[in-house]
Amino acid sequence: MLRIFARLSTASVLLAALNVSAGATPNCLSDQKPYALTDDVVHWSMTIVPGADCIQGLRWSYMQIEQVSISSAPKNGKAVIVGPGFRYFADPGFQGSDTFTVAVSGKNRKTPGKSILQIEVKARSKELQLSSSQK
Repeated sequence: MLRIFARLSTASVLLAALNVSAGATPNCLSDQKPYALTDDVVHWSMTIVPGADCIQGLRWSYMQIEQVSISSAPKNGKAVIVGPGFRYFADPGFQGSDTFTVAVSGKNRKTPGKSILQIEVKARSKELQLSSSQK
């Protein structure tokens, strides 16, 4: 009887946890052209509210990522590597634009290579963020 009660308690806790909505980082990248790990250089654009952060994975289904690194750090925020991706944290007083560079190496369909991602970050005003989230 004690086992049944323990299982029911565990099941109810799991069901309650499943009903909690997960929060995800909004899509802050635009012009996200795929890279090919062929010594290519790709330019991406990011728009972000001051004080916010954006997380971006770098893996495509046909790639095996072996190493990701920040080759050129941003000046108006912080970029860190998170698994096969990166996370950018904008400074609270961020205005204007910023740039940073990410180096990716691995295999594209079993062919080894590397790519450079040059990311331009533009500040979005908090008023624009609020008005677009109300739609």
